[in-house]
Amino acid sequence: MLIRCGYDIRFETETKTAMMALLSLHPSRHQDLRSAQRLLADPDIPLYQFEDAFGNVATRFSLPPGGATLSCEFVIEDNGEPDFSAPNAPQMAVEDLPDFVMPFLLASRYCETDRLMDVAWSNFGHYLTARDRVDAIVDFVHHHIEFGYHHARPDKTAWNGYQERQGVCRDYAHLAITFCRCLNIPARYCTGYLGDIGVPPVDAPMDFSAWFDVYIDGNWYTRDARHNKPRIGRVLMARGRDATDVALTTAFGQAELVRFDVYAAEVEPTG
Repeated sequence: MLIRCGYDIRFETETKTAMMALLSLHPSRHQDLRSAQRLLADPDIPLYQFEDAFGNVATRFSLPPGGATLSCEFVIEDNGEPDFSAPNAPQMAVEDLPDFVMPFLLASRYCETDRLMDVAWSNFGHYLTARDRVDAIVDFVHHHIEFGYHHARPDKTAWNGYQERQGVCRDYAHLAITFCRCLNIPARYCTGYLGDIGVPPVDAPMDFSAWFDVYIDGNWYTRDARHNKPRIGRVLMARGRDATDVALTTAFGQAELVRFDVYAAEVEPTG
């Protein structure tokens, strides 16, 4: 299947303001592009791209006084398959895990494993395999948190989400990731496009989506506590330890977000 993705985002500022953005497609999906992907700025300003510590494509630029609009549109090919299920194999011992997954066992800015360790083991420690534990975690988080955009705030952590029982997709991901790490299952935060493909359309403006990956039996597998079921057409942009590492935009100064439009939809076949 083909998916058309894009965004149109505008910031306004009174003075020149340095920014960094993680709005580009993840390199693992570059081979699937069927049209050029180029970040455009209006007015035209210099854009510099680099690879960050997690392998994401980051962009640096400076907003001019008055602000600028960032936009992009591309078509990508997807296999049309739902998220793959992990095997029901015994959980790997920590000493057998490869070095590159170890950072995804540690506490991070939004994932306080120390505060949720007892909760995790008392609720999910009796499951015998990693997949069963993750399934139970995803189901618990899905029902524990009430979704609502008005519940979003930038400083909400996994502990806050657990206590308040309200949040958005990033809060579902943070809580599930934290529970997984408490149980010695490596988990990483992901962000990208997830349109209403293969599901009834939602009568609300689209946003970028957050989900997470778990490392089970030698491979990463995608899970989504917000939706709690395999989905079709995920388009990965960035991944890291938590939302700190994959912030869509970071302003090093004053910048007001005044427009935010995101879309991802299947391209209907012609002829």
